[in-house]
Amino acid sequence: MNTMKLTTIGNSVGVVLPKELLAKLRVSKGDLLYATDTPMGIELTPYDPVFSHHMELAEDIMREDRNVLKKLAQ
Repeated sequence: MNTMKLTTIGNSVGVVLPKELLAKLRVSKGDLLYATDTPMGIELTPYDPVFSHHMELAEDIMREDRNVLKKLAQ
């Protein structure tokens, strides 16, 4: 478990993430993190949950209509 301290950044409050945690998240300075409420608490992820949901829907449509899309591509 990592402990992180809140710190003042300009007029805001921020948290400094340790290098090990950044490596696990595969993010670096300038990347976006998304905070989502879960039953277990707050989850930080580099993946946009809305975009992921849209991609799942698109993949379902592509799977269902594969033959039609193949014909359209010709």
